[in-house]
Amino acid sequence: MHVVVVGCGRVGAGLAASLTREGHTVAVIDRNPRAFRRLPDDWTGERVEGSGFDREDLERAGARRADALAAVTSGDNTNILTVRIARETYGIANVVARIYDPRRAEIYQRLGIPTVATVTWTIDQVRRRLLPEVVAREWADVTGKLVLVERPLTEAWAGRRLGDFDVPGRISVVAVDRAGQPRLDARELIGQEGDRLHVAVVTEALDELDRRCAGELSAIEGDGAR
Repeated sequence: MHVVVVGCGRVGAGLAASLTREGHTVAVIDRNPRAFRRLPDDWTGERVEGSGFDREDLERAGARRADALAAVTSGDNTNILTVRIARETYGIANVVARIYDPRRAEIYQRLGIPTVATVTWTIDQVRRRLLPEVVAREWADVTGKLVLVERPLTEAWAGRRLGDFDVPGRISVVAVDRAGQPRLDARELIGQEGDRLHVAVVTEALDELDRRCAGELSAIEGDGAR
């Protein structure tokens, strides 16, 4: 596939290099010709000096035949404008914009513009290393309202069906690590000592998740209802 990368900073150059190694054709656009020095010496893709929201520059980069476009400059406005032009003018289906401001990233995501909120992601990664004793989020969507977390199976759930752990619309067991092996059929399994659960949960239900892990409240009540 042909990919246009707008912005040849460290992210753009690294992305372009990895895509070409995988066999894709890539064109990189940047206003500053010196930015192309970040590309590997043996890089075989196209270098286009220009702007991601200039249609002439986009066409020189192959926008009309592109399958995907990533806007990863240092400017939020530039990245958003670029992906909108790519989608609306050139019909490029797979687009993504790097956004620094988490609040703006959430707004654009709601408008159907795929974004990567680098600040939100970085904060989460730093927290994981600062507070290793706290069970950290493995992944969060761009809004920060849906997260994937890891939890060790507690004694309260040993011998119980893991599918009963779910709370519709709020908590859902996605997978389980058992004896070093990942299992995607977690809901059909009976909990065993040593299991580690991977759970998708809305952030407002994190406290509820901890209570269920401990076998409190609705977890116990669910057994009574049966």
